[in-house]
Amino acid sequence: MFDTIFSFLDRHQSFIITTHDPSDPDGIGSEMVMATVLKAKGKKVKIINSSPIPKTMGFIQNVQEQIEIWDKKNYAGLLKDYALLILDTSEEFHLGHIKEAIKKVKETFIIDHHDPKPFCKLKGYVDSTAASTAEITIAIAFSLGINLDADTAKAVYTGLVSDSGFFSYPKTTTRTFNAAIKAIEWGAEPNHIYRNLMENSSCAALLLQKQALANLEFYGGKKIALMILRNEDFQMAGAEFEETENIVNIPLRAKEIEVSILIKEKPSGEIYCSMRSKGKVNVAKIAHEFGGGGHVTAAGFRRIIKIEEIVKKILNYVESHLKM
Repeated sequence: MFDTIFSFLDRHQSFIITTHDPSDPDGIGSEMVMATVLKAKGKKVKIINSSPIPKTMGFIQNVQEQIEIWDKKNYAGLLKDYALLILDTSEEFHLGHIKEAIKKVKETFIIDHHDPKPFCKLKGYVDSTAASTAEITIAIAFSLGINLDADTAKAVYTGLVSDSGFFSYPKTTTRTFNAAIKAIEWGAEPNHIYRNLMENSSCAALLLQKQALANLEFYGGKKIALMILRNEDFQMAGAEFEETENIVNIPLRAKEIEVSILIKEKPSGEIYCSMRSKGKVNVAKIAHEFGGGGHVTAAGFRRIIKIEEIVKKILNYVESHLKM
């Protein structure tokens, strides 16, 4: 099943592991697992990402200290001796600055669970039926008889539940639950992880939710919910940009809503768009049109564009997909 992966791992002695930028629990948890696998095989391993890990992963000890941040000056000289293992994306565009390493390493290989785009040039192992890359990497470790330490088990379980929507998204299968069982056996604590992911936000984050709901508008016969958070909304709430986790999911509680859209403005002018769907609309296809990606029910993209312009375009796309 994993022959192509094992062949890649056997071809090289030194590896750099990375994921998309910004990183998320699925990418980070998967990095931790593959680092454990490679070390067990006697390989030299570095986990290097383009930017620091999100604060949502800060509750897991020893994760942050294992992940280095890409610096061209520090790492350029060693690339020729390393192979590059990319997790949870098959697109160079989503790697951030570390994409500079692709042309300089011995070989590049991906392990991913997203539907690949036709123009993606990176090769490796893709299982788009898996609920997460965490699910795949847990299966790799288990197939090799490699046990994870408790912190790695917690990290990969966090990725597993994040990308499966706590086992509610369409790609959740018995494989997902089997992977969760293994992570729990290795030391993951479901209640502890849930509380840190879902019950650990700041009061400022609650005020930001209030602001997002105050800006809520309905379109397409109340099948589309749109929320916009501008720079002044973050300032008013006293919240950081990263404190928008789960806001986009709130409108889906209404039975009429098929698609929820959250548009966020950064001080730099860059616009982040997150989309969630109950399944009738494939939001990953819409995200692809804007250079992003994701899953059928959860996707997003980022662009430098005026909010008014992106609102008009995104609503036209979603409304046309609802009519299909």
